[in-house]
Amino acid sequence: MKNLTVSVPDDIYRLARVRAAESGSSVSALVAGYLRSLGDREAEFARLVAQQNQVIAEVDRFSGRDRLDRDGLHSRAVR
Repeated sequence: MKNLTVSVPDDIYRLARVRAAESGSSVSALVAGYLRSLGDREAEFARLVAQQNQVIAEVDRFSGRDRLDRDGLHSRAVR
């Protein structure tokens, strides 16, 4: 495990200590959790991009010309 030194204003440090105490952890644990979440968000973003690319690849074709006109749309309405 690596040590990390961070400089923050006093009010931010006090707030972090209070939050850590409320959650029964330490400021170091809060910071470690935050840094871990950065990697989690990047992984989630990469997963979503891959999912989007897969969906785009599965769409055979789309044409705006194939749309129904107003009357055709209303005739398909469930009544």
